[in-house]
Amino acid sequence: QVQLVESGGGLVQAGGSLRLSCAASGVRFNFNTLGWYRQAPGKQRELVATITRGGSAEYGDSVSGRFTISRDNSENTVYLQMNSLKPEDTGVYYCVGAPARSTAAMGGGTWGQGTQVTVSS
Repeated sequence: QVQLVESGGGLVQAGGSLRLSCAASGVRFNFNTLGWYRQAPGKQRELVATITRGGSAEYGDSVSGRFTISRDNSENTVYLQMNSLKPEDTGVYYCVGAPARSTAAMGGGTWGQGTQVTVSS
């Protein structure tokens, strides 16, 4: 079965950096869209970043300029480099693979288990 396995979450001080990885297994193809969403306590799930198979990236307004998404199609892995982290970046980060950005935005596709990112003041 298809599975997305995340790594790299943890605790970091404000202003610091963290790199998340998500590897897809059990698939014979590369997802057209790979991405990251996050959910903080008391808030709705929100877009962090997505990237297509061809390398076209989009970012949520709250992270634009600070985060960078990338993917390695040969390894079927997506990465999220997070710089200049703020306490409001704290939340559970979910990796997603989907046939299209719209599919992921609607909650479809294949989702990882989520990994906690905590940014302290």
